[in-house]
Amino acid sequence: MSSRAEGAQRLVNRHALYSAAAGLVPVPLVDLAATTGIQIKMLKELADNYGVPFQADRGKSIIGALIGGVVPTRLAYGLGGSLIKAVPIIGGLLGMVTAPAFASASTYAIGKVFMSHFESGGTLLDFDPEKMRQHFVTEYEAASKAGVTSTPAPVAEVVAGRVGKAAAAVQPG
Repeated sequence: MSSRAEGAQRLVNRHALYSAAAGLVPVPLVDLAATTGIQIKMLKELADNYGVPFQADRGKSIIGALIGGVVPTRLAYGLGGSLIKAVPIIGGLLGMVTAPAFASASTYAIGKVFMSHFESGGTLLDFDPEKMRQHFVTEYEAASKAGVTSTPAPVAEVVAGRVGKAAAAVQPG
């Protein structure tokens, strides 16, 4: 792996961690907005890493087109993880697991797709979301299977700690 690719991988890993943390935001939909901002920032940093000109509006529309074309159930998982936080007690607990997992996996997959595209000499101007969608799905599924515990370990510890404390507080005894 080239030093440029190694730097890019570190960027992707770091932003996946940030996205998982953003998934912990307790306000429904605010977590998704924070994750989107993190993904745009990651894309800019990846573009800078590869010497590719970056345009924020173009980056936003590409990410939207890439994610928007994914099977609705995958997106519903992330949106559902965000919205479920509105349900008292149990919603917050479930949202603390599902939303960070979706945010982290989707950010990681976006990063890997753009690493591949930039490594092959691509730019934002010639990025075709339709052609890259299957690559995104493959990376997303791999990151989802790995789970929050293998990508952003510190966030998994926070989630586990919060879920454990909240579950203990709810149990009679």
